Amino acid sequence: MAKEAASENNIDWSEYFASIVSVCPWSKAYWKQQKIDVVKWTGECNITPLGDYVARMYIHKHASERTLCKIHYRLNDCRPHEEWLYSIGGEYGTPVPVLIQQDLETLTRARRKNNDKSNT
Repeated sequence: MAKEAASENNIDWSEYFASIVSVCPWSKAYWKQQKIDVVKWTGECNITPLGDYVARMYIHKHASERTLCKIHYRLNDCRPHEEWLYSIGGEYGTPVPVLIQQDLETLTRARRKNNDKSNT
């Protein structure tokens, strides 16, 4: 399904994750390990558990920043074991609008590890 979502939108996700290493150092490695899933957004009722993935990117191709922001706040409130983010472009933004579902515990560990490195 990830290949289908990526090829349909003609996006080189490997290139994207390589380009954001300075702000998200673990994403490229997780992408290479096939730990990030990319799928089409089909609504909140179709959100699935992450399972073995550390993140899932839901392509919401025609969503505005306002729409993504509202959804991400709502999901952060009702899914406390996850962290939801969104991206709509910009310097480090995704090539298409996406909602990002991440396992909060994994993300917290990765951030802590990154902070420990920068403080040494």
